[in-house]
Amino acid sequence: MTMTLGVLFLALNFFSSVQVTENKILVKQSPLLVVDSNEVSLSCRYSYNLLAKEFRASLYKGVNSDVEVCVGNGNFTYQAQFRSNVGFNCDGNFDNETVTFRLWNLHANHTDIYFCKIEVMYPPPYLDNEKSNGTIIHIKEKHLCHAPASPKLFWVLVVVAGVLLFYGLLVTVALCIIWTNSRRNRLLQSDYMNMTPRRLGPTRKHYQPYAPARDFAAYRP
Repeated sequence: MTMTLGVLFLALNFFSSVQVTENKILVKQSPLLVVDSNEVSLSCRYSYNLLAKEFRASLYKGVNSDVEVCVGNGNFTYQAQFRSNVGFNCDGNFDNETVTFRLWNLHANHTDIYFCKIEVMYPPPYLDNEKSNGTIIHIKEKHLCHAPASPKLFWVLVVVAGVLLFYGLLVTVALCIIWTNSRRNRLLQSDYMNMTPRRLGPTRKHYQPYAPARDFAAYRP
């Protein structure tokens, strides 16, 4: 009797351990994805066949998986419909054991670690996956200052430079004309000067250039 109870106890422990193992799904992700553009695809492979199951696939951001960035619901009759809950766009597709999240409109500040999660909603029992090591998605920042100038921008700069050069030429010509007219006016005004000569020396006498001539007729004999 004691031996029979011991066998039953071991069997119950075995089935309970199997049940705990079956209630969790293992997931595999790439450890690192380096992105040069603003789009990336993240594939999550599960140790569970999703065929003929109603499931919920989610992608979480952050070490604590506290931000749900993309989620989709699907089953064997229709493709999952994905939606984004953050600043970038997301979409996805799935097959029997893989869910692939496609993210775009990413920026450098979206660099973080991302975790996949799968939940089997129907049929019972409810199943979800063990938390994986996650995938670090590194978005490289683009330096637009090194991009070559477009031909349109080049011609705009040429036109602006030409307008400035023409304006500077007009201003220079106008200043030259104003300066020439001013110099001519000063020369015309300097014609009316006092031309009266003066005698130099200590015995200087007053000179009357316009004194009347003497009448020499009065001294005739």
